[in-house]
Amino acid sequence: MPHLVLEHSAEIADTHDLPALSRALFNAACESDLFANPAAVKTRTMPCQNVRMGSSPQTFAHLTVWLLSGRSTTAKAQLAEELMFVLDKHLPDVGSLSVDPRDMTTETYLKRVL
Repeated sequence: MPHLVLEHSAEIADTHDLPALSRALFNAACESDLFANPAAVKTRTMPCQNVRMGSSPQTFAHLTVWLLSGRSTTAKAQLAEELMFVLDKHLPDVGSLSVDPRDMTTETYLKRVL
């Protein structure tokens, strides 16, 4: 854990270095106090087509951070701030940036690794 899933308007992949952003998000998560095992951290980006927004520019990046339950609200808020800093640094001209830490239930989460 965690899974950092960045949904974004598709066109920002043409104008921004998303692999570098993915690395920076990975590093920020690994450097936080919340995760003891960097091998468990995963990042991925998912372009979204046909985006419509009420604001301009019509571009966005939304980071969902899936965490195993048990972390305090304060700890999750601090992580969100650290990850927002990374997003803002890499995507300063993107219209909307957001970060949403979410809990996953430890009793039902399953994982298999080779």
